[in-house]
Amino acid sequence: MEDFSPFDILAQEYDSWFDKDGRLIFETELLAFRKILPLLPKPWLEVGVGSGRFAQALGIELGIDPSNKLLEIAKSRGIEVCQARGEDQPFKDGSFGTVFLIVTLCFVDSPIAVLKESNRILMPDGKIVLGLVLKDSPWGKLYIAKKKEGHRFYRYANFYSFEEIESLLLIAGFKIEKVISTLFQEPDSVREIELPRDGFFRSAGFTVILGGKVSSLKELC
Repeated sequence: MEDFSPFDILAQEYDSWFDKDGRLIFETELLAFRKILPLLPKPWLEVGVGSGRFAQALGIELGIDPSNKLLEIAKSRGIEVCQARGEDQPFKDGSFGTVFLIVTLCFVDSPIAVLKESNRILMPDGKIVLGLVLKDSPWGKLYIAKKKEGHRFYRYANFYSFEEIESLLLIAGFKIEKVISTLFQEPDSVREIELPRDGFFRSAGFTVILGGKVSSLKELC
């Protein structure tokens, strides 16, 4: 992989979205994450921390990202940061209680490598938390269309179905323990903050998946 990160160029534009068009979407997604925070052992790490919006709001202490420009913004929000890729995380085995990947898997070179690295740095009872726009949802279909049009952000993204994510997690040594769905309003029609719902809904624009490490094949049954 080249050292280039598209978000170095788009950092300020990306971050400002949260205060403008994305404000209600962001608050809606935060509610979904907050529903599972009491279940998560510490310390916490966010892989793909970006500008630190989620880390700051959720109380995540440390984040990594390949984009130096985004990390500068995250650092200004009080997040401890480290420039690194999710496929090659600079931490010892078993260093963390929870790893967050919030709208990150769609932008990495190798999702399975990122998930396996996340498994490696987690404690035996560690948890992984994914925040995803799934490709079969109305929002996913919109972003895929924008990708095909060469959108400045989504041209770099690859979206996955719930079933594909579940398979990747299993390969990486995780078992899904809980799913939270939200953002049922149609794209470009978000008028209010939504309350999250338990379970997987294909019509949801945003899905939070909580997974736990498995130590043997028996745990997958």
